[in-house]
Amino acid sequence: MIKERKSLGKIFLNGVITENPTFRLVLGACPTLAVTTSAVNGIGMGAAATFVLVGSNVVVSMLRKFIPDNVRIPAFIVIICTFVTMVQLFMQAYLPSLYESLGIFIPLIVVNCIILARAEAFASKNPVLASAVDGLGMGVGFTLALTLIGMIRELIGSGTLFGLNVMGAGYEPMLLFVLASGGFLTFGILLGVINAITAYFQRDKHSEGGRA
Repeated sequence: MIKERKSLGKIFLNGVITENPTFRLVLGACPTLAVTTSAVNGIGMGAAATFVLVGSNVVVSMLRKFIPDNVRIPAFIVIICTFVTMVQLFMQAYLPSLYESLGIFIPLIVVNCIILARAEAFASKNPVLASAVDGLGMGVGFTLALTLIGMIRELIGSGTLFGLNVMGAGYEPMLLFVLASGGFLTFGILLGVINAITAYFQRDKHSEGGRA
């Protein structure tokens, strides 16, 4: 039981840190750059993608022995479409302002390469619980990345954080950060910082291994 918990924990952390879909695998860059003009948008898109990831991973894992190899990709897309439609209808009914803000990028979750990649690479080869944890880890990692980017762009570009004015009346927003170019700039800087931190810890780990 302890070994199983450790294994599931490793799978979860893999999606959050080791293979973070945004900062490590650089997947789903289109919605990452398009919707992260605010922190709330980042959380909303991340939560929607997480629901689809977990749901589609679970169903793909349950049906993995029954889906023929030659139609597995179309079958995965149909499963993903089902969960995306559920998210879209829910947000349209109960979160209309967020739905309007995210716009076309909600239905475009269907073609988000993160979700299809996890269905193909993990869920189709692993049991249900592990697949659910993998989807949750990838979704949380994606959500954290989008929220971080959205917070930086909103704070610098609007002077607000989660819609609250935190920079004061005298602050002059840098509108560049709420434009597309600001998204590329923020994303690029964060990628550089995270890669530098990762490289530092890897060097430190190798040096400790060499001394041992």
